Amino acid sequence: MQLAQAWVAQLPPVPVRLVDRSPQLSADQLAERFVPPPRFRSVRFETFDPNPDHPSQAAARTDLEALVAGLGGGGAASGRGGLFRRARPASGSAVRGRYLDGGFGVGKTHLLASSWHAAPAPKSILSFEELTAFVGFVGMQKAISTFRGHRILCIDEFELDDVANTRMAVTFLRAVVDSGTTVITTSNAVPDRLGEGRFNAEDFAREIADIASHFEVLRIDGPDFRALQHPPNSDLSTADEVARVVAAAPPGSVSVDRFDDVLAHLRKVHPVHYGALIDGLEAVVIEGVVPIENQGAALLFVQLIDEIYDAGITFAATGCPIGEIFPDSYRRGGYRKKYGRCESRLNALIAEARPGSSATGAG
Repeated sequence: MQLAQAWVAQLPPVPVRLVDRSPQLSADQLAERFVPPPRFRSVRFETFDPNPDHPSQAAARTDLEALVAGLGGGGAASGRGGLFRRARPASGSAVRGRYLDGGFGVGKTHLLASSWHAAPAPKSILSFEELTAFVGFVGMQKAISTFRGHRILCIDEFELDDVANTRMAVTFLRAVVDSGTTVITTSNAVPDRLGEGRFNAEDFAREIADIASHFEVLRIDGPDFRALQHPPNSDLSTADEVARVVAAAPPGSVSVDRFDDVLAHLRKVHPVHYGALIDGLEAVVIEGVVPIENQGAALLFVQLIDEIYDAGITFAATGCPIGEIFPDSYRRGGYRKKYGRCESRLNALIAEARPGSSATGAG
């Protein structure tokens, strides 16, 4: 498939391609990246605008502000007085963490990043996908030593996909929480339903209960803010829209790749390096998007879109509608929430790249 002629003339003689990049970062270099991504770099508690029709949003902000304020007093906050109390650890110690449960685009990541900004150092923020990739890349003991003793650790989009990361999560959380670290995480499923529909979670009820015991749940209700800002369109970019994106980006700051090439390259790059894959870019263009027939490739593409969205990079793509990228069997299966989040973020990214649109920091 040839690049659309309407915008190929805008390309430099040798355009940047994602498939030519193979970043290799050390464990320490990766750990330095665990700060809020550009999209959430300027958010704060005071910039969070709770929906008055959904009081749980304001209640969650109030609870998190109090929790983080308690971290400045020389020890991890106990969590007493939380608004949504859950089980306590078997050891009898107080619940230290918060678990922000809610749908897409209700501001969970905004509140998570605000908690990080307000907390004292040492501290880190990363997605659960980044955490599992980091553990797989450096090993459990190195990962634990990286975060042990942090005042706060913020984990976005906590989700159990399989038996391996269930066991990983239990081992990791036990170690960092026992060191006094306060953990705040977001998810689209309450802790006792983690893993539902993805593997035989009933066989790991004890492990899932152990994970749940580290948190008090804050339920955050409301509509998808991204959908309100950018009503679902499902169409990808037009050739004219891609041409504008390419023309607006400084030379050397826009990548242009074919979709099938990107999917093949993602299998060669360790997911822990997906963020570095787009470093230095102001825009990413993918040409010829088609339905993904392999679920492994689909999940890697979801991770790439998460990185692009969090980085606040302009994104344009041509091809099939957003609603056709992932087969219905995937969108109804165990990973449906991943695909739903990805479709929500793709819709926002495509809309933001259109003339007259502005970026939004909704989580």
